[in-house]
Parts: sequence; C-alpha cells; structure tokens
Amino acid sequence: MDYGLSEDILSIRELCADIARRHIRPVREELDRENRFPHEVMKILADSDLLRIYIPEAYGGLGMGSLALCVAAEELSRACAGIATTYAANALGAMPVILFGSEDQKSRYLPVLASGEKLAAFALTEPDAGSDAGGIRTRAARHGDAYVLNGTKQWITNGGEAGVYTVIALTDPDRGARGASAFIVEDGTPGFSYGKKEDKMGIRASATRELIFEDCSVPAANLIAREGMGFMVAMKTLDNSRPGVAAQAVGIAQGALDEALAYAAQRKQFGQRIDSFQGIQFMLADMATSIEAARALAYSAARMIDSGAKRFEKEAAMAKVFASDVAMRVTTDAVQILGGYGYMKDYPVEKMMRDAKITQIYEGTNQIQRSVIAAALIREAASREK
Repeated sequence: MDYGLSEDILSIRELCADIARRHIRPVREELDRENRFPHEVMKILADSDLLRIYIPEAYGGLGMGSLALCVAAEELSRACAGIATTYAANALGAMPVILFGSEDQKSRYLPVLASGEKLAAFALTEPDAGSDAGGIRTRAARHGDAYVLNGTKQWITNGGEAGVYTVIALTDPDRGARGASAFIVEDGTPGFSYGKKEDKMGIRASATRELIFEDCSVPAANLIAREGMGFMVAMKTLDNSRPGVAAQAVGIAQGALDEALAYAAQRKQFGQRIDSFQGIQFMLADMATSIEAARALAYSAARMIDSGAKRFEKEAAMAKVFASDVAMRVTTDAVQILGGYGYMKDYPVEKMMRDAKITQIYEGTNQIQRSVIAAALIREAASREK
C-alpha cells in the first residue's frame, strides 16, 4: 500500500527496505548480542543521504519533513529497532537547532549532521528527572562570554557516539522549569565526559550513556534561543519527535507480524499448518488491524506537523501511546504464535519483544502521554464552551 505517500517518500521507503535487507538483517543479531554500536550501518545511511531527510534544504538537507522521517524510521525499525533508534535520535538531537537555533547555529551544525560527519543527541533526562522534566538539576552559570555547566544527564541515546549534543540546564534555578535553557555542547569540550554505558534489555545496537559536566565551559553563542526557553525547546522538540517514536513502534510491530505470518505458514501441528487454525487466524487479523490503525495515527500526526499546524501535541501523543501499546501487544502475540521457538534468541521475535518495550517509556512514558491527551481535551472542551 502507498498510503497516499508521494513518489519521493515511497522512494525513501524502498531505499530503507533495501538497506535493511542487505545490511541490517544480516548483522542485527550480532549487534544486539554484543551491545555494539552500528558504525558501519550508520555510514551506509549517511552515504545514502538518509540523514538529510529532516534537515532543511538551506543547510544541506532534503527538507522532506516529518512524514518522510517517520517512513524511514518505520522501515528501519521493521528490521532492527536498535539501529532505527540511533538514526531517529540523530533527528531528535538536531530538532532543537532546527526549531529554535539561530542562523549561525544552523549554519554551523546542521550541514555536518546532514552529511553524517557528526551525529547528534538530545540530553534532557537526569537521575531524578525523567517524566518530571521540570525537575532537572544540571546548572549553567553565565561567566562572561561563556556558560559553565555542572551536572549529569542519564540514559542519553547516542551518548558517547554523537559529536553534537543539545543539553537542557538551569540558568535560573529559582524559577524552576522556567529557569531552564538549552545549549549546544560539542564532544571534546573540556569538562564534558561520559559515564556508564547502559546494558539494556532492548534496542541494544544503540548507545545509551551517561553524560557528565564538570565545570564545562560552553560559548554563550551556543545558547539556543534565549535564557529561560529551555523547557519550551524541550517540549516542542518532543512534540515533533513523538510521531517518529510511533512510526518506530509500527515498524517493530510490522516486523513481528511478518515473522509470525512466515512461521505460521510453515509450522505444522495436528497434521496441518497452524495458519489454518481459526485461533491463529484471529490473532493475525487483530495484529494486522492494530498495526494499520497505529500507522494511520502516526502518519496523520506527521502530516499535521508538515502542514504547519500550530498545535499538534495531542495528536502526537495519541500516535505515540497507541502505536507503542500496539507494538508491545503484537510482539507478545508473535512470540506466542512461535511458541517455544519465539522465546529463543534464534528467532527475531524475541528481540522485537524486548525492543518494543522502550517505545512505551522513552520520549515521555505512556502515562505522561495520556496526561497530555487529557489536558488537551479539557482545554478544547473549555474553549468550545466560551
């Protein structure tokens, strides 16, 4: 199905499917087992211009927008969510610069991210600030023409591999979330180092690492927007990225359904293929229907962003929460269809089930997404009553 996608976006999907078939599927088990970053695959993605998709044309990108990024993330996730997470996190790290960066910042950083010369990462989460994004403790104090950062960020995707980080830190702690600001910090900056690399349950081909700032001096020119806008930068970034997480979840679910269909067609019990059993057929039908619904929500939210809609946080949250719940349910059902084989690492559905779980957690837990949706509904209802 083409889902009304343009020829250019369909070409992106075909390119990602080809790369997945030739370069990702053959190594995904090894990368997962060894918890190894996919340097070779990321170079292939960069050489194929897939890192340019979401970068504006004025800065070396293709300017294709959110829907194209979602389609790419979905197709890559269909093969390996860990590699797709590395890919999508690059867009996440670039998004604050795209949305709020100065002309100088965009000119300095977006071309190198578009080419793949450097990767990006987004650093918001801390040991005591996850769903409560306003609870960050990392400080940034102004000293002349620089800001000095002190603090720790936790569970940062692409941590230790990225060359460019967008970091949220407090410039005015007395104002709470309104005292947060956003900064661009480059790898190699004195006082910036890396801590523990996490040994994760899923998406193990991606790097998740602690960032440590100890009297890390960052040029004042690397402040994104202005002081006090960090929380807004972070929230708008996450609103823009959540359809991508939804698309990733759709890709994981689709990959699991593909495996379940293939297995059910060749596995025999009681003298016949198990896809002839109504119980299995109903499971497959429900899996496919849920995936299509999740895909429609993800694409719809992405199209809203590309249309220039002023508010889309409700739709982005709906897409993320629904698609990630679908991914968890579909991968669990795929393991069930494969039975004992599904529980073994020899078959990819075991990995897909582990990978799916994180989509319910990162970039805002599904409980937070439901709060976002409810708040938007209440606001809209109140507006209609006026």
